Amino acid sequence: MQAVLAESGVSLGSLYHHFTNFDGLAASSYAKCMAELLDHLVAELARTRTARRGVEAVVRAYLSFVVDQSSKARFIHASAYATYLPAYKELIAETKKVRMARMAEWLAPHVAAGTVIPLPDPLTEMLLIGPVAELSRRWLTDPTIDLEKAAGLLPARIWAALAA
Repeated sequence: MQAVLAESGVSLGSLYHHFTNFDGLAASSYAKCMAELLDHLVAELARTRTARRGVEAVVRAYLSFVVDQSSKARFIHASAYATYLPAYKELIAETKKVRMARMAEWLAPHVAAGTVIPLPDPLTEMLLIGPVAELSRRWLTDPTIDLEKAAGLLPARIWAALAA
């Protein structure tokens, strides 16, 4: 707590006023980092036209975020196991909801056209984000994993899982 106060320059009273407790601060930080990651994915997705290019762009964007913003990525992936997050599930769900909806909206015409397999949104998310998130978790603890090689292989494999 003292390190956070010293680094941020805020008073203990201000911290508690805005976040109720330290867990609230951590959950808010998690939501902010997650929003940045998802905004990055949505921005890259929006630059593409075809379903395949979009899926591949999301995978590469996730990996680039992990490399370029490794402290935020480490916080996201380490926090996933934190015991305090369930108490803030509404905050986190709201943060993800808007951004995941943008991704689903982008994919919808491709599903309608028969290019992408029709699945419930959570299953599409698991196929699209799950493998790259797990790779990222592992790389963050073992940087000997070759992310460049993964960036060359995973996009096509993830596309194959989502292609109709």
